[in-house]
Amino acid sequence: MMARKKPRVDVSGGSGLSHNPFGDLDALGLPEASPDVPVQASGQTTPPPRPRSRGRVDIIRQKAHRGGKTVTVLTGFVGIGLAEKESMARELQKSCGVGGTVKDGHIEIQGDQREKAMDFLRSAGFRPVLAGG
Repeated sequence: MMARKKPRVDVSGGSGLSHNPFGDLDALGLPEASPDVPVQASGQTTPPPRPRSRGRVDIIRQKAHRGGKTVTVLTGFVGIGLAEKESMARELQKSCGVGGTVKDGHIEIQGDQREKAMDFLRSAGFRPVLAGG
């Protein structure tokens, strides 16, 4: 039995890809966008800025079960996702000059960085509270 060859599709180009779906928009007489109103891709205006207080965040200094090393833990974030926590952790690590991570929904920074963490969280709109030892 001889296997039949499938018909080949022409991929050499042509005029099929030259259609511009936005080419006729100028003919519709649409108004120009105002430069002072930011517009998202969906056509809606941007949401209003975040409220000043984004909630309470506890700052804890821990030493137990860490081989004698001190770690500053920021916990109690409400309403922010993992991506924002990771970006906040990176910024805080840079400002403190130390390492850190995001684990189980809280940010861990190496060393006793409570004062720097308080300043950082205040500038980000949170209400930091020193908790624990």
